[in-house]
Amino acid sequence: MGKTIQLRDVEHRRLVFGPRDKHLRLVREAFGVRLTARGGSVHISGPPEAVRRTQTVVEELDRMAGDGQAISEREVQQILDTVSRSGRGPEALEIEVYTSGRPVRPQTPGQLAYCEAIEHNDLVFCIGPAGTGKTYLAVAMAVQALKRKRIKRIVLVRPAVEAGEKLGFLPGDLQAKVNPYLRPLLDALHDMIGFKQVRACVETDVIEIIPLAYMRGRTLNDAYIILDEAQNTTTAQMKMFLTRMGMRSKMVVTGDITQVDLAEGTKSGLVDAGEKLAGIDGVVLHEMTRGDIVRHRLVQEIVNAYERGERGSEDRSRRAPQPRAD
Repeated sequence: MGKTIQLRDVEHRRLVFGPRDKHLRLVREAFGVRLTARGGSVHISGPPEAVRRTQTVVEELDRMAGDGQAISEREVQQILDTVSRSGRGPEALEIEVYTSGRPVRPQTPGQLAYCEAIEHNDLVFCIGPAGTGKTYLAVAMAVQALKRKRIKRIVLVRPAVEAGEKLGFLPGDLQAKVNPYLRPLLDALHDMIGFKQVRACVETDVIEIIPLAYMRGRTLNDAYIILDEAQNTTTAQMKMFLTRMGMRSKMVVTGDITQVDLAEGTKSGLVDAGEKLAGIDGVVLHEMTRGDIVRHRLVQEIVNAYERGERGSEDRSRRAPQPRAD
């Protein structure tokens, strides 16, 4: 069987094929097909199922190139693993939400692997940079579980620690103080359920959005519990949160360990949990990369620039002369 794929733009060839066609060699070795590249097209020949899977991979690489995403060997291998395991690309999975219009779908292999980890495990940790969909996809999976009546409630949790500011500095009652910290979770819900229905669900406790401090002493059954910005939890807070899980419940814990706002010298509960819980059956630690960033193209460039700056600062610090001991 043969299939020819025309790339969206001949300029994408360098990104899709990789340096010295390395990406194409990885695909060829993974599926045992023959690949011929001419200009802006790729011809695939081989067994029908292998050709179909190869087509899925090449089209995904072409989509990533069109979106301006960097394509590293790691990203290619991740796509190959995903397609080999499920036979489909990331966008084939559609997450059911209440609002009509644009469906919620994972956009990268890393996002698809994250959604599949949530589907098949009771406790998932997701670490990654801003814009990788950690929170948004977790909320979408929770909404889908609610819609399918697999759970009875959604509990969205955040630590009230942001960039050194404290709740006491904000005006208003407790709800007014807490609202800015929980706004990203509300924004995601409004996208998927609609403003009026979110309000009704909150009033009836079908959806609860609370600060982490108010989780103590509770046991949550038949619930989908998401802890966002978990890098800003202490080890004691993380232990307290994780032990709130009740029967027939799922937990998703998300965070970016490069953006910790805890006091200097305080170990992040997210880092600590990743170390302590590794290897436990039913617990998955999933890591997003810069290749999973799906916000505006500039977000990926901003993350890259900051990482280069931090590495440069570390190098300069190591090269700085040390004071002599007299």
